Amino acid sequence: MQQRVTTLEEGKDASSLNRTTQARALPWRLLLILVVFLGLCLVFSFFSMYSIRGFGVSSLVATARPSFLPCVSEPNNLERWIKPPSNLLHSMNDEELLWRATFVPRIKKHPFLRIPKIAFMFLAKGPLPLAPLWERFFKGHEGLYSIYIHSLPSYHDEFSPSSVFYKRHIPSQVSEWGMMSMCDAERRLLANALLDISNEWFVLLSESCIPLYNFSSVYHYIKKSRYSFMGAFDDPGPYGRGRYNHNMAPDVNITDWRKGSQWFEINRKLAINVVEDTTYYPKFNAFCKPHCYVDEHYFPTMLTIQASSLLANRSITWVDWSRGGAHPATFGKADISQDFFKKIFQGQSCLYNNQPSSICFLFARKFAPSALEALLVLAPAVLGY
Repeated sequence: MQQRVTTLEEGKDASSLNRTTQARALPWRLLLILVVFLGLCLVFSFFSMYSIRGFGVSSLVATARPSFLPCVSEPNNLERWIKPPSNLLHSMNDEELLWRATFVPRIKKHPFLRIPKIAFMFLAKGPLPLAPLWERFFKGHEGLYSIYIHSLPSYHDEFSPSSVFYKRHIPSQVSEWGMMSMCDAERRLLANALLDISNEWFVLLSESCIPLYNFSSVYHYIKKSRYSFMGAFDDPGPYGRGRYNHNMAPDVNITDWRKGSQWFEINRKLAINVVEDTTYYPKFNAFCKPHCYVDEHYFPTMLTIQASSLLANRSITWVDWSRGGAHPATFGKADISQDFFKKIFQGQSCLYNNQPSSICFLFARKFAPSALEALLVLAPAVLGY
């Protein structure tokens, strides 16, 4: 009996001994964990200091930046402002485009070397069948011109990457002859061309136009002129003042009413006048309907009211109305000869910078696609390119 009690007491002592041993081991384990944690913290601290010294603070801060980026980055140097758009197929609507195109520097002197260019604006239905002739005209004069094409939205060009016309189409809409949509297309061309701050002169052409002189002659003729070539004359007959609507007054009076050719050349100041207009556009849109053909009256009348002293009151695009009808004559392969061009060049008389001149037209129309081959043959000797 005594032996059993002794055994129980010995077992009790063993249990107590185990609990005492466990209680002593626990702080040592906590201490070991704490030491390991502090060691890891020190390692991380040394690594962070090394990273900051070696790679800079920005590399670490970058990880804390938000995951989104702004859609449009703010221009941070002058080149971003003066460089022309690399892609003409922007997403602006007409209202946004016209607003953007009217940005005008207030300081006249440019803080960079600005070489003024001519913007050649082609208003076409679809293809440019005379493009090979124009390619020859432009060759070797890069940096002195820009090209813009407005065609039907359904048309897709097939110019090769080596062509000067490659990717020169602007966002377009349907335009109808004699309707305000035609003037909308012309304003759209001007607005897109104004986005290039180096474009100083703007020439409106059709797919049936050709140059009558080489590029250098055309460039210097336009550059040295003190006037823009917009036809604007007062026609007292039924096809002039007879188209005037008295509802246009007082913004447009009958004494202001002018008529002129659709095909023009204007400088940058007048181009801005055209695209920023909100006074005369509503009047012509509402009250110049066929038999009033708005493309013959809107720009000539508006610019006569605003800046008549800057207009030469003549066009530099030759056309032949001698055959009669609503449209000028069209010339095909059989019409192209040296004698044909002699008739165009000879007998011209006009004013250039208020002085008599025999060079009055720089371009001519209308030429059919069939005329291309003959034009390419005659151009070196007759047209100078």
